[in-house]
Amino acid sequence: MIRTFPLLMALALLIGLAQPGSAAPLAKELFGAKSDGSAQRPAPFGSYAKGCVAGAVQLPETGPTWQAMRLSRNRNWGHPETIDFIEKLSKAAARQPGWKGLYIGDISQPRGGPMTSGHRSHQIGLDIDIWMLPASRLDLSKRKRENISSISLRRSNGAFVNSNWTRAHHEIIKAAAKDKRTARIFVFPGAKVQMCKDEKGNRKYLRKIRPWYGHHYHFHVRLACPKGQKGCVNQNPPPKGDGCAEAQQWVNNILSPPPPKPRDPNAKPAPKRRELVMADLPQQCSAVLRSN
Repeated sequence: MIRTFPLLMALALLIGLAQPGSAAPLAKELFGAKSDGSAQRPAPFGSYAKGCVAGAVQLPETGPTWQAMRLSRNRNWGHPETIDFIEKLSKAAARQPGWKGLYIGDISQPRGGPMTSGHRSHQIGLDIDIWMLPASRLDLSKRKRENISSISLRRSNGAFVNSNWTRAHHEIIKAAAKDKRTARIFVFPGAKVQMCKDEKGNRKYLRKIRPWYGHHYHFHVRLACPKGQKGCVNQNPPPKGDGCAEAQQWVNNILSPPPPKPRDPNAKPAPKRRELVMADLPQQCSAVLRSN
């Protein structure tokens, strides 16, 4: 929060000033210091991994069919469309046997932007992590929500699902993918392959479900930029088709990894990824930080 900085330093950070010869403040420090959303019209600016969000709305800690987890992180903020999506999907989840709704992980910080730890994405209020743990109760205390863990659904390093996988997981992820606002869903390769095997109806929605590293304790929903939000940058759409052959190739590579490419002894080491500063983000993000 902003009070963690001496007042004069905080003012200098917010307007991007620094002492001569000193490095520019990191964007993650500026956005991580904000405890509430900006007093602006809701709007995402930039891309999922390089942006911010104005007028973000906080997901209530507990709702009729959801609970926000890890409240100490203060990452249960998102664009209003994101909050509406969670409310609707959690109602669908509550219709599954053994589920009273959803446990919601990270969405975004109050004003989006780079996070102080963890994700590179989740910066514009349109990404949601949803736990794989069935929400069997919705009266968890704040302390319990800090200590409880989700469950892993993977086996053999993600090549297959394990015994925790249920048809309810299939149906919840399917419902998320069928929402027109959803651009992509990231989940471990074995889950995508299992859904491909089990789906006997319309397979069109499978295109949105993409295999990705990790994502076995939660699945990650990415919403498309809301209509009319010109400052928001969409990710390129997934390749055509249901993506099942691609997911199977991921599994094949897990089970039989391809041989490593020969290392060029003269090759220069890859540059270390640089931390983002305000100059890297859309210009509107400075106003998002300054807003009361």
